[in-house]
Amino acid sequence: MQEKLPVPAVTDETGQSLIIEADGPVLVEFWAPWCGPCRIIHPVIAELSTEYDGNLKCFKLNTDESPSTTTKYGIRSIPTIMIFKNGEKKDALIGSVPKTTLISNMKKSLQRRVT
Repeated sequence: MQEKLPVPAVTDETGQSLIIEADGPVLVEFWAPWCGPCRIIHPVIAELSTEYDGNLKCFKLNTDESPSTTTKYGIRSIPTIMIFKNGEKKDALIGSVPKTTLISNMKKSLQRRVT
């Protein structure tokens, strides 16, 4: 079994460089420590980070600690998973969705770049 890569945190301070100026597709999980469904989806994001290493960058953003970025993207429910390509928001999923749903939305929103 492949070792899961840790999913690095992104903050208000690092969001511009890690998300907007990123080269290639980026997946961001908006979460909070008190959110039960967020804890359910964390391992799924870690699996995607490992499986798509080199093709997709995965980050998590604590909404309590990064209110500016949370407000910028209109996050009202968590977990919210957003997919960006070349700094542009391509898709958003709200709630603890199955891994298969995340993968199909990633592929659709990234025009098959992720394989």
